[in-house]
Amino acid sequence: MEQIVSQVLAAMPELNQEAKTEQGIPVGVSNRHIHLSAEHTEVLFGSGYTLTKDKDLKQINEFAAKETVTLVGPKGVMRGVRVLGPVRKFTQIEISRTDGFALGVVPPLRDSGKIEGSPGIVIVGPKGAVTLAEGVICAARHIHMEEADARRFQVADGDRVTVKVGGPRGGSFNDVLVRVNSNFRLEFHIDTDEANATFLKNGDTVTLCK
Repeated sequence: MEQIVSQVLAAMPELNQEAKTEQGIPVGVSNRHIHLSAEHTEVLFGSGYTLTKDKDLKQINEFAAKETVTLVGPKGVMRGVRVLGPVRKFTQIEISRTDGFALGVVPPLRDSGKIEGSPGIVIVGPKGAVTLAEGVICAARHIHMEEADARRFQVADGDRVTVKVGGPRGGSFNDVLVRVNSNFRLEFHIDTDEANATFLKNGDTVTLCK
């Protein structure tokens, strides 16, 4: 009996680690939004303007601003596009493939920050307009996590993993980028097209599969 108990106890760390790696990762559905540079913020909203925080997002220091803009594409107009803060070094617009059809642009699937060669668009604010030469992307799905989460899931920054979705329209998302940073909080980011296809909503959980 004692020998069996010893064997069970010896296996416990491995069993516990396996259970932890299957814990759910919360979902964050990204609706269309825009990140503005300081220069473009002033053009759109006025000289010296600073964004007004509406609510904090899960990622540290990031927030949804009260300000919105209008996007004008070759085939359509999209009003009420939310600005996310704080300001960045360059302006980037993240839309879904469906949004692209409505606007008349084809946003390439890119990791955030990689806008080279992407289509441009016109941004209209209450004080002015900006014509972008590039900057419209369809953001690739990814997972934010801090170092402790990375150790728990046995992954590293830049890894590509598969995420499993349960429920009536469940399935798997492949080639999901892992992003690790001390300021990140655990969250799986997808766009509205991906969420609608699998019936996912904010706060639902998914499973990481290595």
